[in-house]
Amino acid sequence: MANSLNNIVYGFIKPANDAHTLGLQSAAELLRECNYQVIIAEPRIQEALSNYREAAARRVIIDWIRTEKINRLGLSYRLDQTDAVNMVGYLYEELKNAKLMSFQSGAVEMIIFAGLPQTCQSIQREFKGPLICFHGGESVKETLELMRVPTDIIPKIILEVGKYDDSLMQFGRDIIAKSQYLEEKNIADLRYPEFGTGNDSLLRRLAAVQNSNADFIGQRPLIRAHVGPYSADQERLEAVQECGIWCKQLAQTGLLDILSLGTSQLSQSNFGEDWTDKINGGGVPVNSISDLHHLYEAAQPMLMRTYAGTKNIPDLAKKYEESINICWHALSFWWFNSLDGRGPYDLYTNLHEHIKTVRYIATTNKPFEANVSHHFAFRGSDDITYIVSVYLAAKLAKKLGIRTFILQNMLNTPRSTWGVQDLAKSRAMLRILRSLEDEQFKIILQPRAGLDYFKPDLDEARAQLAAITCLMDDIEPNNMSSPSIIHVVSYSEASHLATPDIIKESVQITLHALKRYRQARLDGMIDDMTTNTEVLDRERSMYNDARTMISELEQRVPDLYSAEGFYKIFLAGYLPVPYLWDEEEEYRHAKELKTKSLRGTTVIVDKEGHPLPIEERLSMAAKNLSDAEYYLRQQKV
Repeated sequence: MANSLNNIVYGFIKPANDAHTLGLQSAAELLRECNYQVIIAEPRIQEALSNYREAAARRVIIDWIRTEKINRLGLSYRLDQTDAVNMVGYLYEELKNAKLMSFQSGAVEMIIFAGLPQTCQSIQREFKGPLICFHGGESVKETLELMRVPTDIIPKIILEVGKYDDSLMQFGRDIIAKSQYLEEKNIADLRYPEFGTGNDSLLRRLAAVQNSNADFIGQRPLIRAHVGPYSADQERLEAVQECGIWCKQLAQTGLLDILSLGTSQLSQSNFGEDWTDKINGGGVPVNSISDLHHLYEAAQPMLMRTYAGTKNIPDLAKKYEESINICWHALSFWWFNSLDGRGPYDLYTNLHEHIKTVRYIATTNKPFEANVSHHFAFRGSDDITYIVSVYLAAKLAKKLGIRTFILQNMLNTPRSTWGVQDLAKSRAMLRILRSLEDEQFKIILQPRAGLDYFKPDLDEARAQLAAITCLMDDIEPNNMSSPSIIHVVSYSEASHLATPDIIKESVQITLHALKRYRQARLDGMIDDMTTNTEVLDRERSMYNDARTMISELEQRVPDLYSAEGFYKIFLAGYLPVPYLWDEEEEYRHAKELKTKSLRGTTVIVDKEGHPLPIEERLSMAAKNLSDAEYYLRQQKV
C-alpha cells in the first residue's frame, strides 16, 4: 500500500549480469516497513538495463517507469565502475528525453544509485541533478533519510541496535588504533612431507596446525581468503597472468593457508567454450586447464579451491581435482541456476546435477561445503530457514558418502542481525549439525563476515573486521581449537577490490584480534558469553523451532533427502524466500510468507506483521505440497 499522504512509488532495478541483490532488497523492505510501495523490476527489465546502450532496451525501462508510476528510481550496480557511470548516464539522458524528470514536470523526482564508493564519486562528479548515491555501510536511519523518508514515520523498532555489538566494535577500534596487528607474521611452521605438494590436503594441514607449537593462544585457525582481480579493460590472458602474480605475492606472505579463487561467472557456466560476445559478470576469466595449472603452481604452498560450475557440474569438479587439487568442493543445491540467474539449469535439474556431483566428491574423500544458508538469507529467509537448510544439505551429503562437512557460517546476514543473535543462531546450528557426527562424518566450522557488513570508511571497516573476529571466537569460547577455519573477508569489501596487500593486512587484523581477544578472556576482561541469558534464550528458541521443522519434514516428505524432496519443500514454501526475483508461478508459495527484522533477528510474520508460530508456518506449507507434487510430475513428463 502506497503512503496515503504522498502516494510515492519507489522502483528498484539492477542489471541482469549483477548478482548482488541483498542491499537492494533490504532497502525495499525498510521502505515497506514505512508503508511505501516498492516495485522491483522483473527479469525482462533487468535484461533491458544490461543492454542500456541499445535505444530499444532503454525504451523498455521508460515504459516500465511509466506503467508502474514510479516517482523515485533506484539503481544498483556493484561491478565495473566505467560501465556503471555509462549506465547511469544513458538512463538519465533517456529520462530527460522522455521528459520524465520532476524538473520537467515529470513524475521522477529522484534517482538513487547504490554501488562501490569510487563509482559513486565518479557519478556524482559526472552528473548534476536529483541523484543520490549509497556508498555502502549506511545505517538503517541513514538509509531511510537518504531516500527522503520523514523521521517521524520510521518505526522505532527497526532503529534498535545491540549493546554487545557496541562492545565488540570498541574492542576492534582499540586493536586498529594501536597498529600492532601489522607485526603479525607467519607464526606457525607447518612443514610436513606433503606440504605444498599434489598430495597435500585440508585435513593434513588441520592436523599440522593442531600439532604445531606456534606462539598462539589456543589453536591457530586455518585462514581462507577470496582472491580475484578483475577489470573490464583487461584481455582474458592478461587477467589470468595478473592473478598468477597475486597468487605468488600472497604465497610469499606465509599468512594465507587457503586461496579461494574468484573465477568469472563465464568460467562457471561456459568453461572451455568460446566467450565471444558473452558478458563477464566479474571475476578471474579462467577458461582452460592450463589457466588453472598456472594459478595452482603460482599459489603453492597454499591450498586452493574455487567456485563450482553451473553447467556440466560433475565434469568441472573432476577438472578441479586434476588441475588444482581442490582442497574442498562447494555446492549450493537450490542456488546458482535459473532461479537466481546464476546458471542455465532449472531448479529440479540443478538439484539432480548437484547430487550427482556430491556422489563424485565422495569418491575423492575431499571435504564438502554446502553454502546454502546465506543464499537463503540473501533472499529474505528467516533464521530458522538458515539453520534447517544447511542441516538438510549436511544430512544429504552424509547419505551420499561425504565424510567431512565444512560448515560455512556467514555472520551479519542480513546486516540488521545483532551479535547476540548471530551467537545464538551459530550455536543452535552447530548443536543440530553435530547430532549427525559419528566416526564416519565430521563437521568443521568456518565462520565469516557478511558481504553487506563492512563500511566504505576503511578505518571503520578494519575495526569491523577485528570486531567480527571476536564474535567468531565467542561462538564456542571454551573451545580453544574453534573455529578451525576462518574465511577472512577483506576490509575493503564495501569500497574496492582487495589487492594482495589488503588481503595480507586483513589476515593480520584477524589473527591479531583473535589472539588479543583470547588473552582478554583469560584475563577476565570481557563478558562471558556462555552465560549470557539473552543468547541462551534465543538459542533455545531457535533450536526447538528448527528441530520441530526438521521432524515435520522428515515425517511428511518420505523422499526428503533427494532432488525430488528438496524440490518439493522449496516449492511448498517450507524454506521461504520472499525476496526471490523469479516471477514464475511455480515458485509462488516459496515467496508467499513474509519476513521482517525484529530485535536483531529475522522472523516470519503474518499479514499484520506479528511473528508466526512455527506450527502455523508448517501447517501453511503442508497445504501446498499437493501443488509441489503437481509441478514435480510436470518435470517428469
